[in-house]
Parts: sequence; structure tokens; C-alpha cells
Amino acid sequence: MKFEVWAPNAKQVDLLIDDQRLPMTPRSSSGPTQRDGWWEVDAPAAESGTDYAFSLDGGPARPDPRSLHQPYGVHGSSRVVDPRRFPWTDAGWSGRTAAGSVIYELHVGTFTPEGTFDGAIARLDHLAQLGVDYIELMPVAAFPGDHGWGYDGVALWAVHEPYGGPAGLARFVDACHARGIAVLLDVVYNHLGPSGNYLAEFGPYFTEKHHTPWGGAVNLDDSGSDEVRAFIVGNALHWLRDYHLDGLRLDAVHALADTRAVHILEELAIEVDILAAQLGRRLFLIAETDLNDPRIITPRSHNGLGVHAQWDDDFHHALHTLLTGERHGYYADFGSIGALAKTLTGAYFHDGGWSSFRGRSHGRPVDTTLLGGDRFIAFLQDHDQVGNRAIGDRITATLSPGLLRVGAALLLTCPFTPMLFMGEEWGARTPWQYFTDHQEAELGAAVRDGRRREFSRHGWEAESVPDPQDTETFTRSKLEWTDIAQERHRALLDWHRLLISLRHSEPDLHDPQLARVRVAFDERARWLVITRGAVRIAVNLAESPQSVAVDGPVKSMLLASDEDVRVESADEGPTMVHLPAESVAIVR
Repeated sequence: MKFEVWAPNAKQVDLLIDDQRLPMTPRSSSGPTQRDGWWEVDAPAAESGTDYAFSLDGGPARPDPRSLHQPYGVHGSSRVVDPRRFPWTDAGWSGRTAAGSVIYELHVGTFTPEGTFDGAIARLDHLAQLGVDYIELMPVAAFPGDHGWGYDGVALWAVHEPYGGPAGLARFVDACHARGIAVLLDVVYNHLGPSGNYLAEFGPYFTEKHHTPWGGAVNLDDSGSDEVRAFIVGNALHWLRDYHLDGLRLDAVHALADTRAVHILEELAIEVDILAAQLGRRLFLIAETDLNDPRIITPRSHNGLGVHAQWDDDFHHALHTLLTGERHGYYADFGSIGALAKTLTGAYFHDGGWSSFRGRSHGRPVDTTLLGGDRFIAFLQDHDQVGNRAIGDRITATLSPGLLRVGAALLLTCPFTPMLFMGEEWGARTPWQYFTDHQEAELGAAVRDGRRREFSRHGWEAESVPDPQDTETFTRSKLEWTDIAQERHRALLDWHRLLISLRHSEPDLHDPQLARVRVAFDERARWLVITRGAVRIAVNLAESPQSVAVDGPVKSMLLASDEDVRVESADEGPTMVHLPAESVAIVR
């Protein structure tokens, strides 16, 4: 088989294989004297399972930047593998649509006690019964150590070995498709982790032209950036094509520094759309961005970048603060029913107005006649909004059972595409904390001390912030599945199942047109009524019962969070819905 590697600055590159050092030759681009920076060599005896590495100018062995398998970790040799040879059984799979769907975010290492793809497969029936349409995997690209969040990946084409490696991911995706569940993968193109990152030795993968919180930026627009962009686009297509994934969540795209006429996001979206047409199945790109710029997800036919969806942090902030009362940091402008109402009808709260946290105006309005709510991923909890709290506490640590049900109802009846974070459906009592497994003691200490300094500025005692390097921090974050047997957890799980079932069966609840959403509310009395077609979601956030008016006669009670909810129709005037404290009723 032929081995290739891009190393434009090297004078000599060797393939290290079977205790041999095979000199590689430069590949010509448009003539015998011109080079494109690629080196190649044939190794006829190599096959699937063969270990190999590269040496640059006689230096130490380095893993392949495009390695698909790192069985010895990110510092070790690469291994030849072809995921397309997996015995796939999903030939009839054509994907799912976003409208009306529910996403479930999970971290492979803490989703089950085993912390593997196979362990997660054993829990897929739970997710199918819950009604999940998409699973979003946190990053699985190979990263240093055994456990971590995955956002410090360095072998971007390889599957983390402790999770089960390439075969494990293929088994997981195939098992999901067999149950009608699509799979999204979180990928990180804005930076690489500090340990095991050898890309700079091979070529100009990074540039000092731009600076990021992680140092020099990934080279998207400087000299040599054509190949770096091809590396990123090829990686995205590899996950979608070779592992049959249904979409990618692109981490922190606001940190992709790119001044070229065709932005890397547009290039990615074009290539993914082409691949979808070739494969005959739906594929999605979802951006994580704090820019509040709808042009990212605006179709290219309307001069946008053409990314298919984005996470909507403003919805989270509006709902979280309304339920918890927290107003610190970037929550400062939120906390009112009015803020939630604005996001429910316009997707963004900061749409060009003042942002006190940033000390400037922020955002741009969404054209709701062009962009549907299904293009915005909404959530009450996610890995960031839980794990980046000082002690990784979930909202179950502070919210009453009534408000937990209200929060779930507001999320799962919203006009956006809702996402649950693993364990949220039963009110998991386990925290989700920030954990790492850096093998370099100095790096681990720097991460720990930096995190504690950060939170101490917000009033936390440094020693109360868990040490990310402590194995117990990782272990504490594993879901405790036996909790479901307890009545309070089982009741919340049943409530989520009912809400998701209603979302699937009620067409008005997966209508993506934001212009049709209306919200009536009383800030002082703390009630709101959301109109979704013929469906009304009546909510009492107050600590005492009250009656809330809905327009028109109520034909049926679809769902109520409290058995004492009552509907009282009148011959004249509005229908009154009697709501106990901290409760919600969904009526038609």
C-alpha cells in the first residue's frame, strides 16, 4: 500500500515500518522540479493492522497526522485501519430531519460505568424508549491520557482507544441506526491540545498571524493554508462518509480565524452538501458560536455561509436564569420572562442591543421569515453550562421538582431543536465536573491552578474547586443508572418521555416557523402562556397557585405536570387554567 504525508519543510522523510526505515520521495505537482510538499512511498507488505510512523529529517518517530488508529496513545505509532471494511448493516439508512427531533448529548467515558462505545450500546434501548432522535457524542478524536472531555484532541482522524477505537465507534453508529437514532459528533478544529500535538513539526498548521486563547491560530488563511484547510475538510468528510455519521457539531467556530474570501465554514458546508447528495442521506453541520450572527446558518442562496444549524446559548441563559435566579457573569442581562419571550420568538436575546457582560452592543437580528427554529439547538443543560461551573453541579442540585418539570416542558415544547444532556431526563444527582488526564505533571498542575484561580475571582474557595487531574473527579462524573429505580427519578423520566412523545405526535410542536410563536406573560405574577398553533403552554413560575387565561375554548388537556391542574371554561371571555405553584399545563 502507498503511504503519504504532507511535510513541506522537511528535507527528508522516512516511513518507519516493521523495524525498517524506508526513505520517502517528494511527489511532483506540475513538473519534475516542483514539489507540493507531499512525500510518498510504497510498502507492499503493509495491510490492515500494520503499525507505522514517520521520521522527519532523521528525527524521532512521529504518528501520522492523518492516522485513523492510535492503539498506543497519541505519542505512539499509528496503525493501518479501514473503517469502511466494517460489516455495516445500515444500508437502508437515510438519516433524520431536524424539525420535531430531540438531541441527546453524551460523553462516552462517563455515560456508563464501562466508559466505552460498547457500554453505551447497552443503554441505547433506554434512549430509544425515551424518544431520542439524535445522539450527539462529545469529541472522540484521540487525546492524551485515558479520560477527559475530549476538547484537547491531537490525533483528529483517530478514535480514542480507551473508548473502543475505530471498531467501537463503527459498532456504536451501526447500533444507533438499527434503532432509528442518528448520530452527531463534536469535532474541534479551532485548536489542538498541548500534549501530543506534533502537527507543527510536519508543516505550517498554525500561524502567528492570529492569536487565540490557546496560542497561535490554526492556519486557515496564511501561507500553506490550502493544505491545512484540505486537512480539516477531509477530516469532516471522513467522519461522515467512513463512519456513517449523520452530522458534526463544530466547536467554537468564532475562534476560527479566517480572512479568506471563502470562509472555512462555507467551504465545509459546500463539501458536506455535496457528500450528502452523493450518499443519498441527510447530513448536518451544527456550529457552536457566541457571535449571534445568523449569517453563519443562512443559506448560501441568501449570501450566508450555509451551515445548517447552531447552538443557541441565549435560550439557555434566558431559561436557566429564569428558573434559578442566577444573574452573575454572562447571565447578567437575563432572568426575566421577557428575556425568555424574546428568545422564543427571535432566537437571540442579544440581537444588536447592549450586552452588559461584553460592555458593548452584540449580535444581529434573525430573519424569522428565512430561518426556522429547527436551525437553533436549544438546551437547559449541556456539557459546558454544567461542567464549567465551579463544582459541576446540575440544576437538580437547586431546583424544586416542580421547576424541573416546568423547565423540561419549556425546552421540549419550544420552536427550536431541543437537546438533553445525559442524565437530565431523570434528574441525575451525579455532578458533571471538568476532568483531565494529562501525563505531564507540570501541565496537570497548571490546569488545576488556573481553574482554581479563575473561580476564586468569583468568590469560590480555591480548595472547593475539584482538581481536574484527580481520578475521583472523573469517577464522580459518571452517571449512576441505579438512580432511575427511585421514585422521584422515575417520575421525572416518565415526564420527559411524555413530553417527547407529545412533541413527536403534535404537529404544532414541531412547526419551525418562529413568526407563528406568541408569548403572553406577566412579569410580576410570574406566569406565561406560549402559543404554538392550536397548542398553548401555560406556566406558573410562582410559589403559589394562580389562574392563567388562555385565548379560546380548551378542547383537550394534552399534558399537565400536576394532578391539581384544572381548566375552567366560561360562556364569555377567556378560558382559565388553574395552575398549582411551579406547574405547567399543555392544552389544545
